[in-house]
Amino acid sequence: MATPLQFTIEETVGVLSTSKSGWTRELNLVSWNDRPAKFDLRDWSPDHSKMGKGLTLTNDEIEQLRQLLDGMVSD
Repeated sequence: MATPLQFTIEETVGVLSTSKSGWTRELNLVSWNDRPAKFDLRDWSPDHSKMGKGLTLTNDEIEQLRQLLDGMVSD
């Protein structure tokens, strides 16, 4: 039997959007199974008891993403 997934949202960086059903797409710092927290982008139910599939990024990956996004911005 699989071990239950444990997570702790250590910091909410921000909410990107909210659906009509109340689910939010959030960027958070999340610790999975008592490991060091990583940046996590995914959909969450209003009470954070359920989650959608998401993307977890290290500090280096989030910095690289920031640089890519900065390069896309045109004045």
